[in-house]
Amino acid sequence: MTIRDFWRLNATDLTNLTRKGEISAEDAIKSSIDRLHQVNPDLNAVVEDLSTEAVSHARELDNAVAGGAEPGPLHGVPVTIKINVDQRGHATTNGVVALKDVIAPDDAPVVRNLQNAGAIVIGRTNTPEFSFRADTDNDLHGRTYNPWGRHISPGGSSGGAGAAVMAGIGALAHGNDIGGSLRFPAAANGAVTVKPGLGRVPAFNPSQKVERGLLAQSMSVQGLITRSAADLHLSMPSLIAADPRDPFHVAVSWRGDKTDGPIKVAFTKNTYGYDLHPEVDKALDTARDALMDAGYDVQEVNTPDVFECGRGGYRALMGEVLTLLKTDIEAAGSQTIRDIFEVYFQEFPPITGTELIGMLAKRTQYAREWALFMLDYPLILSPFLPQPFFGPDRDTEGPEGVHEVLGCAVYSYAMNFLGLPAASVPARLADLPNGPQPINVQIAAARWREDMAVDAAAAIEARVGQMCLPLWERMDQVN
Repeated sequence: MTIRDFWRLNATDLTNLTRKGEISAEDAIKSSIDRLHQVNPDLNAVVEDLSTEAVSHARELDNAVAGGAEPGPLHGVPVTIKINVDQRGHATTNGVVALKDVIAPDDAPVVRNLQNAGAIVIGRTNTPEFSFRADTDNDLHGRTYNPWGRHISPGGSSGGAGAAVMAGIGALAHGNDIGGSLRFPAAANGAVTVKPGLGRVPAFNPSQKVERGLLAQSMSVQGLITRSAADLHLSMPSLIAADPRDPFHVAVSWRGDKTDGPIKVAFTKNTYGYDLHPEVDKALDTARDALMDAGYDVQEVNTPDVFECGRGGYRALMGEVLTLLKTDIEAAGSQTIRDIFEVYFQEFPPITGTELIGMLAKRTQYAREWALFMLDYPLILSPFLPQPFFGPDRDTEGPEGVHEVLGCAVYSYAMNFLGLPAASVPARLADLPNGPQPINVQIAAARWREDMAVDAAAAIEARVGQMCLPLWERMDQVN
């Protein structure tokens, strides 16, 4: 393999070489930068190119190791950072024109943790306005395109991250998730991710002027999108390193205790009245069979009511948004995002006032029901979306569009409301009339057991393969 091909390496394979000194950090970074410059003009996934400082940072790391320093666990790994998180000296725009000059005074914990581990930031990735769409477009940075083709949205709000990592721009992509913003882009692009549970990854933006609302604090988490499950096991231990700026971070090791006997998995195809597409049905069967062959005890059972929990939680979040953010959205948002939020409020009637306090109390009831269920079934295999991923701007097409994009995604935002981890992994490449596209499934896990969800994702990936490989073949053919 030549330097031109280093960008193809997953983070796990890359660090096996950089930490031994067989590949320099500088060469690894230059290869990813070349790939960025080759494919990003067609994707607009990276909206701030940090090539110059990335090469300089790589040389510093190489010199330090040459001088006897111990290379970090992510030594020389190229990574992208989403533009709604602070990186010292760069604008935290959140996709909003009015925030284009908000320069971060310091690094957010996730940026600091990744760089402390030896990762090198090569660019900052796109997000929709206020990071509150399952698609990625805004008036400041423009639209991000899915590397599979323009028939599929890149997802959101970490759409730039998902498109970048799957196209080969960096081995790791930072993102965050308040209702699905890691898992939507993973599903759209065929990537692998795990939405961490509440308190797992320290979070704070030094540029923020006020604290976030209680539901935003409890539902939003930081994470990574990757091309392989192994890269999550490699990188997440560094991401979860403690930072005192997040007083509610929970210092729990990445790997939990091993379980006795086969791990029981609750398997469900229940879509709560939404049509289950045949390709999603086939993806679920493939995932089930892969887990069974890997030694898991998979049982088709009824889970606690994810629909009531998810819809109630998202309505509560909309109540907080209505109370705390609507003024900012109306003042600084485009007409597109203002229109979308009006439909959000129709799809998810905001819970406010006394009723909101009651729903916050009921959250504990829901979490208790799931905790008791997961004593028997520590993993839950379910659809992520009941249909293949939607096209660009579907959420701008009125109530029907928002309903297809978010209304049916109860398995997504229910896990945010519960504070439980949930992985997303491709289980099928569907050949659909508009073109090929990956189909992801979701694996939810008991609290603090992100590692178990990633293990299960790895078992499915071993059966299905990494989606980046057929994607790169397709990109080569198109180009």
